[in-house]
Amino acid sequence: MTDREHLIRDLFAAYLGNDRQRVADALADDFRFTSPFDDDLDKAAYFERCWRDTGWIARHDIERVFVRGAEAFVTYLCLATDGRSFRNTEFFTFAGGKVRRIEVYFGAARQDGRFLPQPR
Repeated sequence: MTDREHLIRDLFAAYLGNDRQRVADALADDFRFTSPFDDDLDKAAYFERCWRDTGWIARHDIERVFVRGAEAFVTYLCLATDGRSFRNTEFFTFAGGKVRRIEVYFGAARQDGRFLPQPR
């Protein structure tokens, strides 16, 4: 496992453990976060808008991590305590041993191992 893969896995564990300080320490000062709901948030805005109690998450199943140089993709299945689940892919950029950027691409919601129909 590379240092960057280890950092990604540690971030997922810290998030699941609701360890905000451990996550903050892993993010670069000039960190940026983008998702379909959030465009180019800085570190402070990320914690203000996106951080919440993670008690709703039962577990993350990291399915694959691809690291190439200072970039990585991770795909995971997130299982909620209420039985819902979803699969996302995130693109990470690293600088100076920290995460500089995360771009999240949402997957379809799942329940009982099947995709849930999306409204049209």
